[in-house]
Amino acid sequence: MDADAVRDRAGTLPTEPGVYQFRRGDATLYVGKAVDLRDRVRSYADPRSERIRGMVERADRIEFAVTDTETQALLLEANLVKRLRPRYNVRLKDDKSYPLVSFSDHSVPRVEVTRDPEAGAVAYGPFTDKGRVETVLKAVRDVYGLRGCSDHKYANRDRPCLDYEMGICSAPCTGEIDPESYAEDVAAARRFFEGETGALADPLRRRMEAAAENAEFERAANLRDRLEAVEAFHGAGGEAVSDPGDDRAVDVLAAAVEGDTARVARLHSERGQLVDRSQHRLDAAVEGDGADETNSDDPTEPAATTPAAVLSAFLTQYYAEREFPDAVLLAERPSDSDVVDWLEAEGVSVRVPGAGREAKLVELALKNARRRGGRDDPVGALGDRLGVDRPVRIEGFDVSHARGTAVVGSDVCFVDGSAETADYRRKKLTERNDDYANMRELVRWRAERAIDDADDRPDPDLLLVDGGEGQLGAARDALAETGWGVPVVALAKSEELVVTPTGTERWPDDAPELHLLQRVRDEAHRFAVQYHQTVRDEVKTVLDDVPGVGPQTRRRLLRRFGSVESIREASREDLTDVDGVGDATAETLRTKL
Repeated sequence: MDADAVRDRAGTLPTEPGVYQFRRGDATLYVGKAVDLRDRVRSYADPRSERIRGMVERADRIEFAVTDTETQALLLEANLVKRLRPRYNVRLKDDKSYPLVSFSDHSVPRVEVTRDPEAGAVAYGPFTDKGRVETVLKAVRDVYGLRGCSDHKYANRDRPCLDYEMGICSAPCTGEIDPESYAEDVAAARRFFEGETGALADPLRRRMEAAAENAEFERAANLRDRLEAVEAFHGAGGEAVSDPGDDRAVDVLAAAVEGDTARVARLHSERGQLVDRSQHRLDAAVEGDGADETNSDDPTEPAATTPAAVLSAFLTQYYAEREFPDAVLLAERPSDSDVVDWLEAEGVSVRVPGAGREAKLVELALKNARRRGGRDDPVGALGDRLGVDRPVRIEGFDVSHARGTAVVGSDVCFVDGSAETADYRRKKLTERNDDYANMRELVRWRAERAIDDADDRPDPDLLLVDGGEGQLGAARDALAETGWGVPVVALAKSEELVVTPTGTERWPDDAPELHLLQRVRDEAHRFAVQYHQTVRDEVKTVLDDVPGVGPQTRRRLLRRFGSVESIREASREDLTDVDGVGDATAETLRTKL
């Protein structure tokens, strides 16, 4: 839309409170709230930010909804931003970005660490330290023998698996434990995650002491480490937020902005004790010319680059779906005064403390919000090494095929050094035995989708391709052809060399930034190979003409042996070792092949 089109559309809008959306096709580019819809939308005819100017030019229409009050507009905006994920809004990541411990909705529940629990599951968390959660879950399974297998494997098991032999599963699948006893173990494990530390710590301590008495010192040390993790799991109590006699619930919030990403650290206290800490990431898609312009009453200002504006976005999106605390302590005043008015109308005391105990807690929240440098921040180290802005969002690409058949590509995503599996994508590519052409096609596909607003994900800060100079050159050709300006590097497997547009480098083996690239590269490779195997198994083979070999058995055979030729060379014993292949089918395979 050009300036005249924006003014014409604004002239048709009411002068009432409400929410407006800049849209392109089926996608929402930006959501905003207004006290006066007509005046607010008219201001977009002359935006002061180049990023907002580009958003307006991309939009093909403006839609709106009238609300009765400004508060309704505030909450409607927050809900639409979370649901529609517009690329030009500050967006709070859902809690599922943090690991949860989930007990599945099954008569014999499985327990797992996940970021996306199944429907009906009972989940505990979120937790910010995934390593500690996994250590505790290992202790839970070691003590209570809860299963971790999928429902499919559970239903098809006819003998206990390796987990049973290792003592970390009681094998309810084959009746090694009766359902009532298993249910009691599940209940005990859940009591631990509900706050009863002794439900897990006490049996661990007994095992540790028994191991020490039996001179099993290595096992005792391992149990001691688990016990320490378990006892520390529930909490960081002990830091006084207010007077011990104070029974209020208090949230302490501080924000830090790094490029297009912001973090809000939240400390939560009840009855004067700190009982929870969490960190939340927001994608701040609006960029501007200066970080000191914070007038949120003018949406064309680059306010989203400031902590004050980030706090405004966080407060509405976070508390729109949660219970309010009694008080909120902030590192600075939110840029949007409507947000403070809304909280205070709900009975929340909002303060920016200047001194005393409360100010110290705000300072602690600020320290949690700010990223640490060096080895504790591989993302920052990677940006420094490559000479680019901190690459919070990295996408990795790889291609997999079998001599030019079943050609597929993977596009995985890492955010802040952690896999963002919800943003993984995969694509079938042209059948050809040309790795460079395949990589060019894959990267071009991603670039074109980004430019056409056909991809609902934010643009990445860095692209990583699996390969060497040839793959990097192919990726750069695709970027040049499409005009998508995203930095790209490659990582070669053989010698772990980092290939950049300016040359090839060997980084120290223990460099955290190299380890980050390796994780992205390896995950892209795994995801591509997995998809290739699925596509390959769908390809018609001579196995389709073998009596007694259905689609599932065919897939099992190909996964086990890799090719029809290897199946042809397999012995009868090897064939019958595959589920679904008996003596008769094995003989048929040997005869037909």
